[in-house]
Amino acid sequence: MSDLVKVEVVDRIQVITLNRPQARNAINYETAQELARVLDQMDASDDVVMGVLTGAGNTFCSGMDLKAFALNGQRPYVDGRGFAGLCEKPPRKPMIAAVEGYALAGGFEIALACDLIVAARSASFGLPEVKRGIVAGAGGMMRLPSRIPYHIAMEAILTGEMFSAERAHGYGLVNRLVETGQALEAALEMARIIASNGPLAVQTAKSIVTQSRDWSQADMFDLQRPRTAHIFTSADAKEGATAFAEKRAPVWTGK
Repeated sequence: MSDLVKVEVVDRIQVITLNRPQARNAINYETAQELARVLDQMDASDDVVMGVLTGAGNTFCSGMDLKAFALNGQRPYVDGRGFAGLCEKPPRKPMIAAVEGYALAGGFEIALACDLIVAARSASFGLPEVKRGIVAGAGGMMRLPSRIPYHIAMEAILTGEMFSAERAHGYGLVNRLVETGQALEAALEMARIIASNGPLAVQTAKSIVTQSRDWSQADMFDLQRPRTAHIFTSADAKEGATAFAEKRAPVWTGK
């Protein structure tokens, strides 16, 4: 196991920390491979409901390791998973990005690949790739315009300028805005609420939301029906109703 990505499980939540603070948590090939392995481990674990992704040293991630790219052409991609082992194939379980400091270039694209974003007021976001003669090819050009108004997304993508977490929150890109140093704890607070829900329902809900963006209005219920049928016959569905009737907290099995 590498020290490039640290893992801790808290209340059935896998806290994943990018751990290259000396490089502002820039992603090199080894870090991408390790992050992909950790995410696969999270999805496979019955003891983990979801994940929180953050960065060491008071910054989230500054993107691709440009020094490694300039020296040897190293690109931190994982086959089938894309940049950082995440951007083209996010995990099956929900992920919250807890952002302090910078989430730039690929770092911003990692945050966009997560399902929710909690950020410190002092955090900054940006896609500065055009300033280096490249483009935000790890999802930034595709995901950002669907998350915030088109013209604002185009401003960020074409100018390469950074924008504040406060502005991102104003456009609905950031779920919760907190004081500096509090992003991880606030993300864990939100994660605990999600983790208290039925895990099978949560994972299915994420799957439907992400898949249905491409469904036509005429077909959407026919496509949803077989993907949700198992939920209504699950042990968790029965437990949820029983717990409600008995006025107690449900005990989920994920089945």
